[in-house]
Amino acid sequence: MGERGTTQQRIRWRRGTVTALGRAWRDAQELTAEVDGDGEVRALAHPSLVGVPEVGDTVLLNTTAWAQRLGTGGYALVVAVPDRLPPDPSGPGHLVKARYTPLQVSVQGVDEQDTEHHRTIADAEDLAGMPVVVADLHSALPAALIGVLATDPDLRVAYVMTDGGALVAGFSRTLSSLASSLAGVVTVGQAFGGDLEAVTLHTGLLAAKHVLGADVAIVSQGPGNLGTGTPWGFSGVAAGEACNAVTVLGGEPVGALRISDADPRPRHRGVSHHSLTAFGRVALGGVTLIAPRGLGSELGSQVEEDLAGQPERNRVVWMDVDGLEEALGLSPVPLSTMGRSFPEERAYFLAAAAAGRYAALQVPLPDDEG
Repeated sequence: MGERGTTQQRIRWRRGTVTALGRAWRDAQELTAEVDGDGEVRALAHPSLVGVPEVGDTVLLNTTAWAQRLGTGGYALVVAVPDRLPPDPSGPGHLVKARYTPLQVSVQGVDEQDTEHHRTIADAEDLAGMPVVVADLHSALPAALIGVLATDPDLRVAYVMTDGGALVAGFSRTLSSLASSLAGVVTVGQAFGGDLEAVTLHTGLLAAKHVLGADVAIVSQGPGNLGTGTPWGFSGVAAGEACNAVTVLGGEPVGALRISDADPRPRHRGVSHHSLTAFGRVALGGVTLIAPRGLGSELGSQVEEDLAGQPERNRVVWMDVDGLEEALGLSPVPLSTMGRSFPEERAYFLAAAAAGRYAALQVPLPDDEG
């Protein structure tokens, strides 16, 4: 950092006037704002943070990512409605997330003292063998969930959202649409806005099992991953650390492989180098990697070759996918990854669904637990 007055500025600030409201879901409100010099700007407000903007309001906007035309969302973000501030928070909780940023928030953590679940989390020793599907992209969530419920519709599935992508769970339209199919959402680390909040991935997993009563959990970062084209510079590498947490807690980590024959980048064709790095080099406790059958001879051979170099601690299982393609076609949310739909990225979504199916088949019977 330089001397006072020479600090590099990191946010592109703008004031705008709300001209129209768009879609709303979970904790998100789309809007259009007129901004001098930029014209009409597509923006997003999180009502739990800034209140609900109305047409005619002046809004303070962070347009940094919008000006860079970044992929996920493509929004300017409403930082404040300065002439109509929301009321002070009145809810319980002493966990601070997005810490020491201008929009840090206080939430009540499931692991926090003096809360109804503190003793449960304090006494919980393990996951009792619960299978946990781990994916490096948020887009795998609906397909993995479909794989679980198409195999056994009576299973309870919880989603644990890490903080590698979006911090606000309400940003995800997918989560809003899947709410009725999930036992609940746990946001961990700096992420917030789930049905339950947890300090770490470890307590988030314990909450999924012992508070939400999940039979299966799915772990991934929120939407909006960060990648650099390098093996290690990708937010989804944390999938390997998630597998380690599952292992330490006595669960069964199940790797949802990122497989593609549509991605134009060679490093993501076959099994993505991100999956090979996260599961093959970071997940030191081992992980069961699920490859779907029915990929076709060329892609199937490529996947088999890519997985041949996995360490002994990782088991590779080729999973039958009968009925999964039809189930994916009936998805209650649009299936899309990197701007490509289910038919274009059939292998990717089939791999996530196969991981979900495998996890469903590994759920311990009541007599097996412990």
